[in-house]
Amino acid sequence: MDILRFITAGSVDDGKSTLIGRLLYDSKSILIDQLEAIEKQTKNREDGELDLALLTDGLRAEREQGITIDVAYKYFSTPKRKFIIADAPGHIQYTRNMVTGASNSDLAIILVDARHGVVEQTRRHSIIASLLNIPHVVVAVNKMDLVEYSHDVYNNILIDYAAVAKSLGLKDIRYIPISALNGDNIVDRSTNMDWYEGEGLLQILENVTLTDDINLTDARFPVQYVIRPQTEALHDYRGYAGKVISGIYKKGASVTIQPSGLTTTISAIEVGGVEVDEAFAPQSAVLHLADDVDVSRGDLITLTENQPSVSNELEVLLCWMDNKPLIEGNKYQLQINSRLVRAVVKEFKYKVNVNSLEKETAPDKVQLNDIIKATIKTASPIPFDSYQHLRVNGGAILIDETSHVTVGACMIQ
Repeated sequence: MDILRFITAGSVDDGKSTLIGRLLYDSKSILIDQLEAIEKQTKNREDGELDLALLTDGLRAEREQGITIDVAYKYFSTPKRKFIIADAPGHIQYTRNMVTGASNSDLAIILVDARHGVVEQTRRHSIIASLLNIPHVVVAVNKMDLVEYSHDVYNNILIDYAAVAKSLGLKDIRYIPISALNGDNIVDRSTNMDWYEGEGLLQILENVTLTDDINLTDARFPVQYVIRPQTEALHDYRGYAGKVISGIYKKGASVTIQPSGLTTTISAIEVGGVEVDEAFAPQSAVLHLADDVDVSRGDLITLTENQPSVSNELEVLLCWMDNKPLIEGNKYQLQINSRLVRAVVKEFKYKVNVNSLEKETAPDKVQLNDIIKATIKTASPIPFDSYQHLRVNGGAILIDETSHVTVGACMIQ
């Protein structure tokens, strides 16, 4: 059974937490003790309604203010598929949290309040979805009950959002009118909107095709661990464990180790402890090489005929996620997959206006939530692909060397 990772995003009070609560509730994915806890804490006890947002708003400050601050992750499954949900905050000051939640998402649900239409935060989250190259977008027009389930209101929002999507180059977009509070078009089709002929939200999530998103052309295998049992029975055993993040590896294939550039062939492949003829994304595997070449954690095993770029200077789009500003010349650790190297942020090229995507003059200091084009120099060469071409090998993070906190998200250009 495959897994769909998706994020909900939108402006404040668009109903993201309520939507997730409704999905969990209507798909019968809430445990009895969770349900009892919500019934005790619910704010709408007088009219008998459950406050389903409490399922995701786990922090005390979130419950007190009725807002989402941190990214909340929830897990549920149906007979067709497993799901991991990231509930992203709507407030501008927590935009960095959306980047965190969206970086591994296959799909983004962007909520639009039917009363307000497409607003600034809708555009901001859509821009982040396009920058992060999220393959699928569902635009859920929420609170349709508050506009009397009007078809015209829904159509006008579709026209407005289509212009945003076209300017950003968003690919697979689906639209759906919903009421998260009442459950319209969430799990079951709504009788209040018989003019809508598409699938319910859960059906869209169950049926969206993920296999097309996996790159089986560019073979990339970041080494996570070198297995050397050093026992009498296995004294010659040397395997390189990791995950095939893209492409296909076959026994006998010629491979190159990056960044060293050494070449050898695959002598054996193990998947789940069983020897196989090939391994493909997104399988975890152990590769055995014909020659005793120097391979360690952080190296990238690639097919010789299909190589990534290798450099110690990277052009990146950088989303700054720390309260402390970024200044040119600051030093950090840069991590891309399992490779961790020291790095310095050398130069700011320009700042991206997250409302219009226009390029603005580079600032002296990069503040929280700013997105800039920058040059990063690393202490040793990095094998990489461009983020737009191969997301799994084109994203990196910057880590503060003293606090070990992730302070920046990089999309390599």
